Amino acid sequence: MLNILQKIVEARAKGEDLGLLIETAEVVRDASLCGLGKTAPNPVLTTLRYFKDEYLDHVNNHVCVAHVCNAMKEYRIDPEKCRACGKCARVCPVKCISGRPKVPYVIDQEACIKCGSCFEACPFDAVLVEWRSKNHES
Repeated sequence: MLNILQKIVEARAKGEDLGLLIETAEVVRDASLCGLGKTAPNPVLTTLRYFKDEYLDHVNNHVCVAHVCNAMKEYRIDPEKCRACGKCARVCPVKCISGRPKVPYVIDQEACIKCGSCFEACPFDAVLVEWRSKNHES
C-alpha cells in the first residue's frame, strides 16, 4: 500500500494503481488474523471513500488541491523581481539555478528537487511556488 501511495503523491501513479490500492487494502483487512492488521488499512479505505476525487485528481491530472505534494509544484523565478544577486543559486543543494550578473536567474525544472531553499533565501520574493492546476499539461 505504501508503494502505491508514494506513486500517487509523486505523480507517477496510473489509473489501475487506485484499483490495486483498494484491492490490497481490502485483502489486508479481510485476511489479517490480528486486530492491528485488520485495522491498518482503515485510513486508506476511509480517505478513498471520502476523498476519492482528490485521489483521482492526483492520478489522472497530477494535481494536489491541498498543495502538499512536492511533485506537483514548481519553483520559478520571476524575472521582473529577480535582482540577479545569486543567493538562490548559492543555497541550492543540487545547483540547478543558473544566471549571471544583470541577468535574471533561472531554475532547471528537470534537476530541481523542490526543497524550497531558493524560496527561503530570496530577499526580493522573486522565487515563486506554482502549483499544477487541473488545466496543467503533463
